[in-house]
Amino acid sequence: MKPIRTITFFLFIIGLLSCSEEENYVPVEVVEEPQISPVVFDLDAVPYSTLSAYNFFDGAIVEQSPVYGVLPYDLITPLFSDYAKKKRFIWMPNDAKATFTTDDAIVDFPSGSVIIKTFYYDNVLPNLTTQIIETRLIIKKNDAYIFANYKWNEDQTEAFLDNNGSFVNVSIEKDNNPFEINYRVPSETECRICHKSANESAIPIGPKPQNLNKLFNYTDGPKNQLQKWVDVGYLNNNIPSNINTVVDWEDEDESLELRARSYLDINCAHCHTDEAHCDYRPIRLSFSDTENAANSGICIAPEENINNALTHIISPRRNDRSVLWYRLNSIDGATMMPLISRSVKHDEGVALIEAWINSLETICE
Repeated sequence: MKPIRTITFFLFIIGLLSCSEEENYVPVEVVEEPQISPVVFDLDAVPYSTLSAYNFFDGAIVEQSPVYGVLPYDLITPLFSDYAKKKRFIWMPNDAKATFTTDDAIVDFPSGSVIIKTFYYDNVLPNLTTQIIETRLIIKKNDAYIFANYKWNEDQTEAFLDNNGSFVNVSIEKDNNPFEINYRVPSETECRICHKSANESAIPIGPKPQNLNKLFNYTDGPKNQLQKWVDVGYLNNNIPSNINTVVDWEDEDESLELRARSYLDINCAHCHTDEAHCDYRPIRLSFSDTENAANSGICIAPEENINNALTHIISPRRNDRSVLWYRLNSIDGATMMPLISRSVKHDEGVALIEAWINSLETICE
C-alpha cells in the first residue's frame, strides 16, 4: 500500500505545479506568413517558350490542377470554338487587383495579370479520350495586352509557344457519329483581329461582369464568381448590387430573345461594336446594345449583295431572307460569321438564332 500512497503524493504535487504554471502562462502570438503563389512570372521575360515554365498547374500540367493563386472561372455563355471545351483561369501578382468599370466592359486588370484559357476535346476518337489542343494566355504588360498561344504535343506532356498559327485535325464523336474538325490554332495576328479595340489596341473578350455574374463550384463550395474574386483579393469591392447579366443561351427557361442576344453578344459583339474590326457594319451586337432591337439589324437593309434572296440583316419571320442567319449558317470563309474561331457550323447556335428570327413580329416597311 505504501508505494501506491507515494505515487499518489507525487501526482498531487505535479498537479499543483501544473496549475501554477498554467496560471502564469503568457500566450505567444503566432503570426502566420501569407501564402505566396508559386507561379513563376517575370513581366520582362514573358512570354516563356513553354507553358510549364509559368508553373500555373500542380503536378502534370495535363491535369490542369491550378496552384495557389490561379483561380478557375467560367462564362455564363461561352464563345463557340468548333465544339472545343474550355478551362479558364485567372492569375494576378501579389497585392494587385482589377477594378469594376461597367457591367458590359472588361474589368480593368492590373499589369501582370494573366488570363489562361485551355481548349480541349474529351470525346476524341477512336477511344473517346481527352485531348488538349492549345492553351492561350492574354497577359497585361504595363498598359497593353500581349498574346501567347501554346500548342500541346501529342504526348500531352508540354505545350510550346506558337504564335504563327496552325491546324490540328481532330475526330470526335458528336451525336453518336464521327465528326471531323480541322481545328485552327490562331496566329497572334488573328487573335488581334478578334480582340481589336480602340486605337488598334487589343483587349480580352470574355471577363466582363455581365458574363461572370454566376455561381461557380469551387473546391470550398459554390460562390458567386465576382464575390470570389473580391474575397481572394483579385477585384476591388466596388461592384454594384444589380448587374445587367446575360443568360445561358442553352437555358430554355429563359426567353428566346434573351438567349439570342446573349449568344450574339459573346460570339459577335467583339467585332460588331464601336472601334472594333467590323464597326463599319450598321449593327451593334453587345447585350446592352441589343436592348434597342434596331441595333441587331431588324429590318435593316444589307449594305452589300451577298445573295439576292437576302432582304434584310434580320428579316422577321424569315430566316431564309436574313443576312445574319445566312452568315452563321455558312462555312465559306468569304461569308461566314464569325470570321475566325470556327471551321464548322454551330448547329445548335444556328437553330437558336433561326427560332428567334422566326418568332419576331416586327413588320418591315
